[in-house]
Amino acid sequence: MRMGSGGSSGREERLPSAAEEQLSGGDQMLELSGRHFKKLPLPVCALGTLQKLYISGTGITELPEEIEGLQELRILALDFNKLEEVPEALCRLPNLTRLYLGSNRLFGLPAEFCQLTTLRCLWIESNYLYHFPRVLLQMPWLQSLQMGDNRLKTLPSGLPRMRGLRGLWLYGNRFEEFPKPLLCMTQLHILDLDRNKLTEFPDLSHLRRLRLFSYDHNPVEAPPNVADTVLVVGEGAQEFLEAREERLQALREQEEEEEEQEENESEVLQAQMKNDSSMLDDGEGSYCAQECSPETT
Repeated sequence: MRMGSGGSSGREERLPSAAEEQLSGGDQMLELSGRHFKKLPLPVCALGTLQKLYISGTGITELPEEIEGLQELRILALDFNKLEEVPEALCRLPNLTRLYLGSNRLFGLPAEFCQLTTLRCLWIESNYLYHFPRVLLQMPWLQSLQMGDNRLKTLPSGLPRMRGLRGLWLYGNRFEEFPKPLLCMTQLHILDLDRNKLTEFPDLSHLRRLRLFSYDHNPVEAPPNVADTVLVVGEGAQEFLEAREERLQALREQEEEEEEQEENESEVLQAQMKNDSSMLDDGEGSYCAQECSPETT
């Protein structure tokens, strides 16, 4: 794309009026979502100090190479468009931390995607991913990965290399067996496997950092075995949580009884020791009094 190529009249492109109004106040955020563009206006790419850009639901089908001019951009929302690929130029945004690509027409990610070394949150749900993009395995700094409503059937064995990952959303895919690489993801806090085809779960009790595990709308017969600190969401989860709470409450009551018994025994022991000490003091006092009394003449 080149400046002035957007219309048959050859007129120079300008920022949308809404953009000029937003930027006039000095705010480094631009909200253009819901406005219909055939392409992203090139003057937007010239806003070198822009930090947040929202262009969701605009209908754009591609991004210009000039988008790499947004060197200060931290948040980029491109969801609900018609993108079929992520351009290499987007991978040269050195400060990008959040990227929203959901509800597009993506089949994968470019090899250059791992150049986004500041990226922490990636949403790429509701696309056409049949395979896990292996370039993500080169991004251990990624913390939140939203891949729901795709076509995934397996996960790569190298997934544990994504050591920074804390939240992983895989709902609405095509898993028929629990992906074994997830058993090594001991750093996960959130794992969502809703709406797959899972019939059973392995033991997940070793995932000690897990706080939320969602498995609703899977043909499983029983909830998974997880640590007591995990909130589970799915068929039978309510009964499972109630039974766990009753068990934990019984354990707490037992611990309280044991602590109370120990305190009582300690008080009895202290009272006995105090009594013995008092008796010893009285005996020594009498002895000393006799020893120290003056002799009669």
